[in-house]
Amino acid sequence: MAVIGVALIALCMNHQPMVQSLPVRNLGTRLETGPLTFLRANNGATSDERPRITNVNITDLDADGTPDLLICDAVRHTIWWQRRTADDGWTTVPLVPENSLSAPAHTAVADIDGDGDPDVLVAILRDVWPTDSRHGQVVVLINDGESKFEVTVIADDLRRVTDVQPADLDADGDIDLAVAEFGYMHGRVLWLENLGKGVFADHELISLPGCIHVPVDDYDNDGDPDIAALISQNDEEVLIFENPGNGSFQPVVHQVWGTTDFDLGLAGMVKCDLDKDGDTDFLLSAGDNLELTYPCPQPGHGCIWLENRGDLEFQFHRIATLGGTYAADAADMDGDGDIDVVLASMFNDWKQPDVTSLAWLENNGHQTFSAWHAASGPTHLCTVRCGDLNGDSLPDIVAGSLQIYPPYNNEHGAVAIWENQGVTQ
Repeated sequence: MAVIGVALIALCMNHQPMVQSLPVRNLGTRLETGPLTFLRANNGATSDERPRITNVNITDLDADGTPDLLICDAVRHTIWWQRRTADDGWTTVPLVPENSLSAPAHTAVADIDGDGDPDVLVAILRDVWPTDSRHGQVVVLINDGESKFEVTVIADDLRRVTDVQPADLDADGDIDLAVAEFGYMHGRVLWLENLGKGVFADHELISLPGCIHVPVDDYDNDGDPDIAALISQNDEEVLIFENPGNGSFQPVVHQVWGTTDFDLGLAGMVKCDLDKDGDTDFLLSAGDNLELTYPCPQPGHGCIWLENRGDLEFQFHRIATLGGTYAADAADMDGDGDIDVVLASMFNDWKQPDVTSLAWLENNGHQTFSAWHAASGPTHLCTVRCGDLNGDSLPDIVAGSLQIYPPYNNEHGAVAIWENQGVTQ
């Protein structure tokens, strides 16, 4: 959630920043319907108040072989756990009591305590709106083995935390954490070293505001996990922190992409191998307007593919234009063997009827994409994930609504599931 701020520390780069201006194009507010049909499922996720769903996640938390949903709710301040029922419906329970977690922003699943069952990592914002208050937290919900969860604070006295990702960063056999501390005027990217018995040591990688996501992967193909960071504050850029294998990250920060177009509004980054060449690329969603009093679609909004070309060099590709794009995910939606993309819009022109809130991008096999309309509601979508939720081998879609600017629309609920019916035309 990008907000205007002032950078206090200059980055040390190993080369000149790769800055690229984006072309102005027509806004894609209402796309045409494509070859796939999506059927809205009844998952019971209604809302009597304006929803503030900050994240949805697909996982199998109870290890029963069927996918579950974890839903971050910044109104009820909890994580909702949705599971399939025997009649192919859904049941919803709070993972922890309401008001246990102050504005949870993101979840990730990992066995943090090493007891063989999955725990849930939670990034705590505390405040959806910009602030430098030190109320952010890194929390783990410890699983007792019977699917009951206890709130345990791993790190506090942080500014707003937007993402936490697990990985063994120092190759010692336990799970460490990459952390995005967005803050407002101040923030950091850091990693927490697991010292055992629930104790973690703080290692700062860089001090600057505006980090949204910190996906972990082997970006330089040297066999150990690196940390990437999406920055969207006074800078709009992607950084990579190179890990030599033992957690002693290299002092040089690699800026692999940046832009001077501050209307772009980077809102999210997901890792994927979009071109299926064996290395990890990035999808950037561009469409954040949270710093504007009257947010509306901008010409530069849409989706960017950063293609991994090796040696930490990434090539820019704009693959779609859609007003207010806030989140993306990747999956083979039409079953043709290549990777397609799903986009969620938070700042489309909701005063117009039937504008696109959910879109999918059809890949022709050569990473050229056709953008298609998937749904018009819920509106104000800020989070989206794809996965096979009904066991038919086709990826379905789940998305959540964060309504903080009018016009509000609760008619379609807070969280929606669309079951992929395949090609029906």
